[in-house]
Amino acid sequence: MTEFWLISAPGEKTCQQTWDKLMVATTRTNNLSANNKFNIPDLKVGTLDVLVGLSDELAKLDTFVEGVVKKVAQYMADVLEDSRDKVQENLLANGGDHVKRLDLVTYITRFQWDMAKYPIKQSLKNISEIISKQASQIDNDLKARASAYNNLKGNLQNLERKNAGSLLTRSLAEIVRKEDFVLDSEYLITMLVVVPKTGYVDWQKTYETLAEMVVPRSTKLLFEDNDSGLFSVTLFRKAVDDFKHKARENKFTVRDFQYNEEEMKADKEEMTRLSTDKKKQFGPLVRWLKVNFSEAFIAWIHIKALRVFVESVLRYGLPVNFQAMLLQPNKKNMKKLREVLYDLYKHLDSSAAIIDASMDIPGLNLSQQEYYPYVYYKIDCNLLDFKV
Repeated sequence: MTEFWLISAPGEKTCQQTWDKLMVATTRTNNLSANNKFNIPDLKVGTLDVLVGLSDELAKLDTFVEGVVKKVAQYMADVLEDSRDKVQENLLANGGDHVKRLDLVTYITRFQWDMAKYPIKQSLKNISEIISKQASQIDNDLKARASAYNNLKGNLQNLERKNAGSLLTRSLAEIVRKEDFVLDSEYLITMLVVVPKTGYVDWQKTYETLAEMVVPRSTKLLFEDNDSGLFSVTLFRKAVDDFKHKARENKFTVRDFQYNEEEMKADKEEMTRLSTDKKKQFGPLVRWLKVNFSEAFIAWIHIKALRVFVESVLRYGLPVNFQAMLLQPNKKNMKKLREVLYDLYKHLDSSAAIIDASMDIPGLNLSQQEYYPYVYYKIDCNLLDFKV
């Protein structure tokens, strides 16, 4: 999907001047990025010690909540199965009864702090704890719901597998009928044998002689797939072991199968039950995923806002005076954009003066360290492990 760079720079005489400078450098003279102001309200600053500690905690929380967002998105794709092309239209933000659901890019570019969920009269630490609890709850609920649904799906798939595949392994309950068997006989038994199509002639020639006491002309072809046929044959019970042994020698496979109407009926009922349960659970599960993806995503972007606020105060000092800005880089010009931002803000950090963004210094990977003279966080909206 889309990558954003969330940055901040200290306010000049006014924050508007900071914004204007960025716009001139990145959009008016060249097309390096699409920019939006990123509105962060007046949050409670607290003490320097708290901010330093919070900076580390928020970094960990950011990683955790991003993980929850990705897990919910990925599970949505798993649940939708053959309708994966519908995933993106279900991954929306700001879901609520009175608020239109927005696509993720629109939500980020028009970000507004949610005062109801995260009251700004609370301390920064309290707000981060609210988000942490919320994300942990979603994570735990997802594990429980996914486990229940996956068990159901797995059991259904196992039954479906039994009713598919080759005649050597598949369930025969859907293929055979009561009249194909000699039932309730003390002496006779009907057996089922899988014969390769290339071996039909051999089977017809030899089946009566594979053991003593095979009933003549008792074989019948019951079912065929691409490779084999399922034949019935009737013989005396005492000849079963001998017949199995000789059949194996001739490359005919005897299937262990006893006709039991009750068991077959129970299997069919179980499959119907599981299929009905899966359909019943599907709708509510997708709804839960939609709502909680939105909740987790919104929480994640609020963490980014908190991180920008905390880092900007730590870097630029008090009173609070900075402009947060959201850049959507033009993919072809990312390196150039990085250089322009460096030139624009290198004066902010004396240590940065030794690092030229356009230089390749061995052992110094700026993209990995992601340290710049300005406050910078990446927001990667590519939340799925596959291309839709």
